[in-house]
Amino acid sequence: MILCPAAPGLDWYPAPPARARTRKDETMSRAWLFQDHRRKRLLGEEKCPWSVGWVDPAGKRRSKKIGTRSKAEDYRRKLEGELTAGIYQDLRRATWDQFLAEYESKVLVHMRPETRETTQYALNHFDRIIGPKRLASIKTATIDEYVSTRRTEANRKNGSSVSPATINRELRTIRAVLRKAVRWGYLARCPEFEFLREPGKLVTYVHPEDFQAIYAACDSARWPDCGPFCPADWWRALLVFGYMTGWRIGAMLALRWQDVDLDGATAFSPAEDNKGKRDQLVPLHALVVDHLQRLVSFHALVFAWNHNQRAVLSEFHALQDTAGVKPIGGKAHYGFHDLRRAFATLNSETLTADALQLMMQHRAYATTQRYINLARQASTTADKLFVPKISGHSAG
Repeated sequence: MILCPAAPGLDWYPAPPARARTRKDETMSRAWLFQDHRRKRLLGEEKCPWSVGWVDPAGKRRSKKIGTRSKAEDYRRKLEGELTAGIYQDLRRATWDQFLAEYESKVLVHMRPETRETTQYALNHFDRIIGPKRLASIKTATIDEYVSTRRTEANRKNGSSVSPATINRELRTIRAVLRKAVRWGYLARCPEFEFLREPGKLVTYVHPEDFQAIYAACDSARWPDCGPFCPADWWRALLVFGYMTGWRIGAMLALRWQDVDLDGATAFSPAEDNKGKRDQLVPLHALVVDHLQRLVSFHALVFAWNHNQRAVLSEFHALQDTAGVKPIGGKAHYGFHDLRRAFATLNSETLTADALQLMMQHRAYATTQRYINLARQASTTADKLFVPKISGHSAG
């Protein structure tokens, strides 16, 4: 029972029962809390979730189930503030283009160049195939339709069907974007994603013999042509640096002279330049320092490159063609990540897991452990197997 004073200094008396809320009250308060009477009768007052009701600027009543009363009250205050300030938006009615514009201005613009390119590539395919009008129309069936259509399309490089690995990479990107839409209130929940089964492939890394051949072929390099050093010295320094540090190609190309101490034999990688998103000071081998000294110039970047980013990989492939090397497993060329795998494979037995994680700039130890496991698989040889004794046969 609630007691109310009749007047200052007078006795208290029971408050009158609260009257039912009217449409006029709802319009004046703009947003209010309530419990659905059907759920309340079924679950009871304590277990029944709380909802928020409001009248939008067009005069239409709307509601949203929240959960606990405290969360519903927080949402009510936020919503009422938006209605009062005139900045309310019904995000459920937002278009795909409206969301993309906000995503590009708040998220995409701050991504690393290679990540931004990958994200934009996946979004372009999704927009081309599905072409959604309203964001709320994207369901699990929409994602399945995208996968079904994408599997029938041809790969730009060789004309074959788009690989499951490529489609899965696009799905991971689209899922990350839609999860952001959920956090922003554009979607009630993220659709379910079913990834394709990828065929198992051999682990590839640049074997020492192939590395020597590519190193020797650097005399045929054409680019870069932007410094006092020759292209051959640039490529040999890049290859040795990658082979002996395990850095990603993006981190190597972003390395600045101000972050390199040739006398102290260290390289500093700031958080904004590496995928691990943390500052790291990495020791350099004397061989790496010797190659870097040949590139000293007035350029801000150690590995100055005056062509587009794709040309780096194209030139790396051309060096492999000149060297006459080809990875096993059906791949046409080694990628820069194969230098990284070579570092993990060739040093997993001599470096501790912590040292390997530091050098490879992994954010999580589990990622380093996967590289260690791959290295162990790659180092398995037939001479380590048990050989049964067979009469009349000599192992030689």
